[in-house]
Amino acid sequence: MIIEPRVRGFICITAHPAGCRQNVLEQVEYTKSKGLIKGPKRVLVIGASTGFGLASRITAAFGLQASTIGVYFEKPPAENKTASPGWYNTAALETQAHEAGLYAKSINGDAFSNEIKQQTIELIKKDLGQVDLVIYSLASPVRTHPLTGIAYKSVLKPIGAPYKNKTVNFHSGMVSDINIEPANEEEIQNTITVMGGEDWAMWIDALLQEKLLARNALTVAYSYIGPSLTEAIYRKGTIGRAKDDLEAAAATITDKLKNINGHAYVSVNKALVTQASSAIPVIPLYISLLFKIMKEQGIHEGCIEQIQRLFKDRLYNADNTIPLDEKGRIRIDELELREDVQKQVAALWPSVSTETLPAIADMNGYNSEFFRLFGFKIPGVNYQEEANEMVEIPGLSN
Repeated sequence: MIIEPRVRGFICITAHPAGCRQNVLEQVEYTKSKGLIKGPKRVLVIGASTGFGLASRITAAFGLQASTIGVYFEKPPAENKTASPGWYNTAALETQAHEAGLYAKSINGDAFSNEIKQQTIELIKKDLGQVDLVIYSLASPVRTHPLTGIAYKSVLKPIGAPYKNKTVNFHSGMVSDINIEPANEEEIQNTITVMGGEDWAMWIDALLQEKLLARNALTVAYSYIGPSLTEAIYRKGTIGRAKDDLEAAAATITDKLKNINGHAYVSVNKALVTQASSAIPVIPLYISLLFKIMKEQGIHEGCIEQIQRLFKDRLYNADNTIPLDEKGRIRIDELELREDVQKQVAALWPSVSTETLPAIADMNGYNSEFFRLFGFKIPGVNYQEEANEMVEIPGLSN
């Protein structure tokens, strides 16, 4: 079938298998070009099929030469109906890993559930024995709690007062004002339940109970802080409360890992175009300004550049010491938050309008990165050719 992008809001409901494959291949080649990293050989990635999670699995496989297990929740293809992009990403990654002689298997299902945790435990027992690194990179708007069966929904709202600022429709380039009412206490708590640290801790508890974490094992979850410009809707909003909970969980998990000399860390990453970030008001507009400035200065990074640097320069560097900020977090967002970069963003913000946007922001770059998430607008892919939507994942565990 000929596959074209079909967009609904901030989601593309089609994905291109050849485009997703090319996207993965480019990340694999980048990782290989940076050389091998001396680190763990058995890695579990929870939320492994897109964004930072996908980049983590690629870096583990082709940077560390590690055996990897990926857990994700993706829609498989049907005749004349494409899979979700993470399905095609995973198929490409595991094909590349197997061709390189690397172990790579995966589990498709709700990572919040006890059933998927148990399936993962059985697969580790059967094939790897233990794991040395657990990456936690889930980003979901809904979580069904495994103990109560209640489905909780997260919200993207400010706390305490209404929030008014500029935002952009990144498809049309239309800049408009947005006014968001503050969250109530129930919405705040629901967002923490979905996006906070409870599920991360549940995963580690389950792995510890089965003695599946090797001595000196690390676990890393991903977070974001961002600048003062976005803090009312992000870091000081509902999602920020959830990130605070995630970061607090790191200390609790580390305490549980003491007997194996393990440690839990939160890595604060850069703002990037992901399915999650595209849904947050104001953030796409901020990112489009940020991208233009960072690209002009030669310091722009995508997911794979960020994660390769996380592994090489932070987690497994030659000094065997992980640099941390005053709150015990790993920071790979330092280039985004550089004073000169943020000063330029702040100076441009008041002049942003539909008319000025093409000259002062990288809206085309944002748009291209968005479609790249779904396998579209990638150089070297012929989108006029018939594509086979019925792609299988070679390491999918049933």
